[in-house]
Amino acid sequence: MTYTHGGTASASDITPALLERYDRPGPRYTSYPSANAWAPIDEAMFRDALARAGERKDEPLSLYVHIPFCSERCAFCGCNVIISRKEGVEAKYVDYVERELDLLAGWVGARPLSQVHWGGGTPTFLAPDLMERLHNAIWERFSAAPDAELALEMDPRVTTPEQAALLRRLGFNRASMGVQDLDTAVQVAIGRRQTEGQTRALFTACRDEGFTGVNIDLVYGLPGQTPERWGRTLDIITELNPDRLAVYSYAHLPEKLHNQRRIDADLLPSPQEKYALFAQARRRFLEHGYRAIGMDHFAAPEDELTRAMDARRLRRNFMGYTVQPAAEMIGVGVSAISEAGGMFAQNVKKLSTYYGALDAGQLPVASGYTLSGDDRARGWVIHELMCNFHVDFAAFQQRFGHNFGEYFVEEAEALDAFARDGFLARHTDALEVLPLGQAFIRNIAMAFDAHLRRRGGASVHSRTV
Repeated sequence: MTYTHGGTASASDITPALLERYDRPGPRYTSYPSANAWAPIDEAMFRDALARAGERKDEPLSLYVHIPFCSERCAFCGCNVIISRKEGVEAKYVDYVERELDLLAGWVGARPLSQVHWGGGTPTFLAPDLMERLHNAIWERFSAAPDAELALEMDPRVTTPEQAALLRRLGFNRASMGVQDLDTAVQVAIGRRQTEGQTRALFTACRDEGFTGVNIDLVYGLPGQTPERWGRTLDIITELNPDRLAVYSYAHLPEKLHNQRRIDADLLPSPQEKYALFAQARRRFLEHGYRAIGMDHFAAPEDELTRAMDARRLRRNFMGYTVQPAAEMIGVGVSAISEAGGMFAQNVKKLSTYYGALDAGQLPVASGYTLSGDDRARGWVIHELMCNFHVDFAAFQQRFGHNFGEYFVEEAEALDAFARDGFLARHTDALEVLPLGQAFIRNIAMAFDAHLRRRGGASVHSRTV
């Protein structure tokens, strides 16, 4: 069997009929089941899960630290952020994150960390002394796995060269820079003014300091984006030559995200125009020598993500695509998510509630979900589709003890329809996602989502294309 993962569907391949049929709300599958299927949990349930995780003392963990603060909220933003200009708010927050780290380490033990990621919000909202203190707090409680990845998100509008130098000295080796779009008209429409000069200055500083990976995040489908404006942004980004790129689809959910009500919906591109923007970016990056990774990432040919994809061992968690061997993740900070001991758990989103729980000596969890055997099987298939565009039937049977075709009888009709539309090749030993199907990979994954079927829809999610 031949597997082809490097191709892409052009904008002309995505017909209006296909978009009408498939461009509908659906999960991004950073987890299965997705978070809207989770329910309130109490601390005892999460402690039990952490105790199970603690039994695997030598296996590495991933750690996510959420730093929620921003000085202003961009109109397009869908992240859990707290807008603050109060002096001292960051120091208090770091105090409480240290308390949470103490509680977590007490349950999972000093397991080695193979991946640490600071996200936000704006991690570089923290002053240098607080960044150093937070970094030290982590490594006072956990050990480092060999070749550990230490990454954080950077906002070029607020991150200084001095911060970049400090972070590199502390051992951070990967930086992800938010850019979204460098066109002035688009920036005005989304309430985020970021100059090309600011972007270049931080990129150069990270390169000069020796970060082994400098990534750039873009967003397509924003108000005012046109092929010409978008093309100029792509020119600048390819000239910078980052190690990796992420090109995310803008999810317009003003009913859920009130800040998005500032966006003029009349300026948003149509579904066909929106996909054409993604196809334009993908074509440009492939021509520049990048390889397509998963559904919306690109990496240099020599990058470890590329090698992992070629070997069909690419992984994905709440922090993104990775090669790190950590099946479990713990999250600290407001709204942070953990996956440990067969359970998903998310922290409270309100700062005062977070502080109150820790003042009481309790883990600040709010919601979560304990995985069943069926969840694990379906989640594995969805993960393989989203990462490697391929599902090996023998690997499924070896892992779960079921024949793939017999276990997924109800899904056969949907898979046949995907095959007729040119999305899938159904082999005797595997499912293979074809280039056209890669544009609709979330739709293909949705066919295996039993929770979605029971709910009868996915209206709370962003659109799949």
